[in-house]
Amino acid sequence: MALLLMLSFAVPTTTFAQDTIPDPLTGVRGDPARGRAIVADRRRGLCLLCHSGPFPEERFQGDLAPDLSGAGARLSEGQLRLRIVDARRLTPDTIMPSYFKVEGLTRVAPAFQGKPVLSAAEIEDVVAFLATLRD
Repeated sequence: MALLLMLSFAVPTTTFAQDTIPDPLTGVRGDPARGRAIVADRRRGLCLLCHSGPFPEERFQGDLAPDLSGAGARLSEGQLRLRIVDARRLTPDTIMPSYFKVEGLTRVAPAFQGKPVLSAAEIEDVVAFLATLRD
């Protein structure tokens, strides 16, 4: 219940169950191709700063976080969604940014206050892409 209250500011109609946000933030599944583009984009998703994965065209992939290869085999869509929305719900000291959280953040530039890093639709696109990574 506390988790639901803490994240209700970002996703008022979403329910949370332990380590998952079971339902899409937008009510529909995202597009894996758009999700791949977000993950690989070093200016938008920034995922490859810390993660590596099946992106042979991308040089200098990160090694601070788990390899994204096989993410869809290891985690459900709901588990992936929660980790993108706000990984601190599971691991308070993680370096993973909260891509959809807008409250309770520190050192946010005025131009970005109250704005999530990714929109709900973009998060669903990333979830859809990561769910395809089964190997």
